[in-house]
Amino acid sequence: MSFAALLGAVSFDLGALTAAVSFTRSCAQYGKTIGHGPLQAYAHGVLAFVAFWDGRPSEAVRLARAGQQFGGLGDTALCRLLAIEARAHGHLRDEKQAESAIRRTLELDSGARDELHDDVGGEFAFDAARAAMSNATTRLLLRDGEGAEACASNALTLLHSKPEHERPIMVSGPASIDLARARLMRNEIDGAAEALVPVFEVPPAWRGAGLLERVVAARKELTWPELRGARAALDLAGRIEDFTALSPARMLSGASPLAIEG
Repeated sequence: MSFAALLGAVSFDLGALTAAVSFTRSCAQYGKTIGHGPLQAYAHGVLAFVAFWDGRPSEAVRLARAGQQFGGLGDTALCRLLAIEARAHGHLRDEKQAESAIRRTLELDSGARDELHDDVGGEFAFDAARAAMSNATTRLLLRDGEGAEACASNALTLLHSKPEHERPIMVSGPASIDLARARLMRNEIDGAAEALVPVFEVPPAWRGAGLLERVVAARKELTWPELRGARAALDLAGRIEDFTALSPARMLSGASPLAIEG
């Protein structure tokens, strides 16, 4: 059951949306058959991710909210689903609903746990650093650069308090990119380049769809009239394009990353 969930997540990270949906729906059906709320909730979260990544943010909101209704969920599971819901509202440019979902993630303190998200952990985990990273992306979608920078910086601070082997690329990479994007919104090219240093060091095999989406969004920030003529901006744009060219998600899907909505 959890194997199907992991296959769905991996397929999504490789940009194989059809396979991701197929595996994740199987996971949801398994969870329904055995009455496992956390597994169904996790599957709904992945499907919501796929929905807004595929240009269907309203469907993503519906899926994330449906996931929150399953029984047996701990705070971690709910935090993950609320963060996903907030991101979907961000894609809809619905600031009020996005901020409401973010606020609810910060207010979760019942102490409830579930076996999948809290004990198995790993891909199913969703700690404070990951929540802060996700909320940074939501605030970027709302064009709130100051709020995004605060969330991204918080995520990186939380990660750096851990041993290096406990800092997952799937969290540290996006947080660094979001920090760079927030700085670009203030026309700080050098600061953005500094934030992207650890991202450019990510091995090609780990450059999944989520990382690709964010770094392409950073590339788009460099096209604003205030930036695009600067030598530093051109250099940074070139490094981003070289980075995306070696992404497995780019090579397997055959799609240009510049077509992905930021």
